[in-house]
Amino acid sequence: MERPASLLMPLSNPVTRWLAGVARAWHVTLEHAGAMGLLSWQIVRAIVRLRVSWREVGSQLYSTGLQSLPIVIVTASLAGIVTSQQGGYQFTGSIPLYVLGSVVVESVVLEMGPVLTAIVMVGRVGARITAELGTMVVSEQIDAYHSLGRDPVAMLAAPRVIAGVIAMPLLVGIADLVGIGAGMVAANFEVGLGSASFLYGARLFWHSWDLLYSLTKAMAFGVAVPLISVHMGFKTRGGAEGVGRTTTQAVMFMTLTILILDALFPPLMLN
Repeated sequence: MERPASLLMPLSNPVTRWLAGVARAWHVTLEHAGAMGLLSWQIVRAIVRLRVSWREVGSQLYSTGLQSLPIVIVTASLAGIVTSQQGGYQFTGSIPLYVLGSVVVESVVLEMGPVLTAIVMVGRVGARITAELGTMVVSEQIDAYHSLGRDPVAMLAAPRVIAGVIAMPLLVGIADLVGIGAGMVAANFEVGLGSASFLYGARLFWHSWDLLYSLTKAMAFGVAVPLISVHMGFKTRGGAEGVGRTTTQAVMFMTLTILILDALFPPLMLN
């Protein structure tokens, strides 16, 4: 016996709503992916044609790199100290203490240095770029660029991406050195491991590929953070409220992208 339509509707509505939600999520994802691909092509074309404002590149390098150095140093120091303390707590058994040097160095260089620096850059640089460009959009300054015959991508987007690509590997290299140094000092205070034993353990399992891996990961993060923030800034709509909403979404997207890229790097480069 066929059921009445009124009994089937409550069952179909949740499924319909779920499918509609999935379709909307895929539509938004593909829309953002296509817009970012187009933006990437426009940035590359502006760089190849030498239409980039190099004065703006220098300004962005200063704000992205030099002004971010103090918080990167503090973050890297804490990462090295915490890694050394946790390792010292776990290695108080039969494992030789000099292995702690390898644990700290490998953890900082391969993972904590690049990832924590990228997270810092999301909060300090990515959010600023999104809010800055979003404010320019809602206040019609971007329209003024177009009316004057200037390309906002070449004047605003490309310098920020170039600065991110240059500054991020340098910041990660500094973070690696600071994290290792802080871990060495913490190991000396925590378990009495001298610097010679610490460096012996670090050299024992060190691969020259590790540094290239760390800097390659940093370069990928250096592209992703400014590219997403510029894209979201240009997509801002809805006045001051829209700027806040878009900045929040940009921080979420950048953080998720960093974690996804970080998960993709080991099978691509360490295997």
